[in-house]
Amino acid sequence: MIKHVVMWKFKEGTEKERDEFLTKLQGLYGVIPQIKEQEIGVDCAGGGNYGAVLVSLFDSMEDLEAYKTDPRHVAVSELCKSIRESRVAVDYQV
Repeated sequence: MIKHVVMWKFKEGTEKERDEFLTKLQGLYGVIPQIKEQEIGVDCAGGGNYGAVLVSLFDSMEDLEAYKTDPRHVAVSELCKSIRESRVAVDYQV
């Protein structure tokens, strides 16, 4: 199993777009079959280094790559690219 963790810092004033992005990202679960589990959260403490996080689980690196290149994910990712300041990610075996 592969755990995929991504965190984003968003540009100021993009809260509406951020919420739209996170809703669309959540909407991929159950649609893209390679996603086995998915959790999305927004920083509730405020002042953190990153504003939101995605933790998802895949059976293999091949499934993760299929997810990353799925046109539905690519479309959601494009929205994120337009509103984020930075992004960090890590993939590891569990």
